[in-house]
Amino acid sequence: MPWTDHAGTAPGTVPGIASGPGALELFPAIADPVMDTMNFLNEVTARYPDAISFAPGRPYDGFFDVEDIFGHLRRYIDHLAGEGATPARIRDALFQYGPSAGMIRGLVADALRRDEGIEAAPESIVVTLGCQEAMFLVLRALFAGPDDVLLVSTPCYVGITGAARLLGIEVVPVEEGPEGLPPHALEVAIKAQTASGRRVRAVYVIPDHSNPSGVTMPLAARRELLDLAAREGVLILEDSPYRLVSPGPQEPTLKSLDRRRTVIHLGSFSKTVLPGARVGFVVADQEVVDAGGRTGPLAAQLAKIKSMVTVNTPALSQAVVAGALLAGGGGVTELNRDTSAYYGNAMRTTLRELGRRFPAAARDRLGVAWNEPDGGFFLALQVPFRADNACLARSAERFGVIWTPMSYFYPDGGGEHTIRLSTSYLSDAEIAEGVARLSRFVESERSGEEGTPTS
Repeated sequence: MPWTDHAGTAPGTVPGIASGPGALELFPAIADPVMDTMNFLNEVTARYPDAISFAPGRPYDGFFDVEDIFGHLRRYIDHLAGEGATPARIRDALFQYGPSAGMIRGLVADALRRDEGIEAAPESIVVTLGCQEAMFLVLRALFAGPDDVLLVSTPCYVGITGAARLLGIEVVPVEEGPEGLPPHALEVAIKAQTASGRRVRAVYVIPDHSNPSGVTMPLAARRELLDLAAREGVLILEDSPYRLVSPGPQEPTLKSLDRRRTVIHLGSFSKTVLPGARVGFVVADQEVVDAGGRTGPLAAQLAKIKSMVTVNTPALSQAVVAGALLAGGGGVTELNRDTSAYYGNAMRTTLRELGRRFPAAARDRLGVAWNEPDGGFFLALQVPFRADNACLARSAERFGVIWTPMSYFYPDGGGEHTIRLSTSYLSDAEIAEGVARLSRFVESERSGEEGTPTS
């Protein structure tokens, strides 16, 4: 089967849809290359099932047990009964649609307080279908006109840029530094947009072990970012899914430091409980005035939007997550001690193997370098060649190792000589062999050789 490079699709052509007179017209953002990123990675992974893949940011499932799902459901049912719910009320809680804002907001609020030091009233929370829906709801609510702009650190998680483009929102990237989004660079970007007649409505940031680069923002920069946002009237969209599955102490979340309701906190239980539940949440405690002149939290307006999109987050998924939170004593920290240790070991093993396969002399000769995150799922590896889809195809086919081109994560171009490595889903043996294959691939690309296909 010939290799298809989706990045080479002709501008304005929607893959899989005929063009020409009478052709079906679709929203232009669907043809944006960012929309094909995940499909492309799934395709290359499926095409080379024997390759070792550093591409997916999937949670490790070795600690999952099917019986846990039934235990979590029973625990939540017992919790409802303990609160005085009748059998009919419990039946409705599990079988019916339920409120758009979610039926486990109180437990989520307790977990945020216990795990993160975030004080959030249940009415300021909306339980969503994963974090991706939370992004859609927030963007749709906040961006009211064509002059509203979203700033993102670049490289940036494709989920937020894809959501923005589907909603017709302009995205302006701000270059990430070695310690995350630099507040001074953000201030320059805000002033430039203001001078051009646009309004910066919000800035999206992953301050902890970011996807894709693995960078973490230090405490001083967090405080400076909060001060800047408050001063400029810009909201911060904080997305930090890797904090509670990373070993060791973490910097405080932006939301826990927020005293001026500048931060909208986006969250998910995909990494901390299980991805199959597809349960996320948003903390939006900003006060807004509705059309009737009533004041209430932004979350109430998000729930209105959700009622017209997914109606509600599935009750069974919420029940499983609620039972897991109860099993963890009201939070996820205790639940994730083993998984955090696993992920921490995977990252350390990857860094050790990179150092072994690319000693200092080889790094200098090849022009290879990488950062050293202390948590999360990802790190960035600089390579001396263009790391595009065709290059990835050679890596998968001839050397049996898959990674993600970092260029996927640059909204306005960039990252052509960097790759993202995900460490979360591999064993120590797979990491060692995968890095060995990667080193042979880099040597081959650097020298322009064809390489020898793996068995």
